[in-house]
Amino acid sequence: MSGAAKRPWPTELRLSPDKARLTTVFDSGEQFVLPAEYLRVESPSAEVQGHGGDQKQIVTGKEQVRIDALEPVGNYAVRIRFDDGHDTGLFSWDYLHELGREQRTKWAAYLKAANRR
Repeated sequence: MSGAAKRPWPTELRLSPDKARLTTVFDSGEQFVLPAEYLRVESPSAEVQGHGGDQKQIVTGKEQVRIDALEPVGNYAVRIRFDDGHDTGLFSWDYLHELGREQRTKWAAYLKAANRR
């Protein structure tokens, strides 16, 4: 079995009616409910992740951000358009799965870095 065959594949992306949460369901049976704020502050964009290495930026003030739209990108990702105008960075299926699996750890690290314990 190749590495690609083992990769999680989304079977559903569902935006909550208030646009505050994205539910992702994978073919593994895993389901994650990802808040818009979490997705925004963990965006794979260069604005957030930097241009390599340890350049990640802590983005704050996104508590009320909502998701305006989801745009499929090929067979591998989705572009999330946020209501604050941010729409760069492609959320690959692998990255969405990682955000779901590591949500507790990543969110705790973000809150600590943003001094929002």
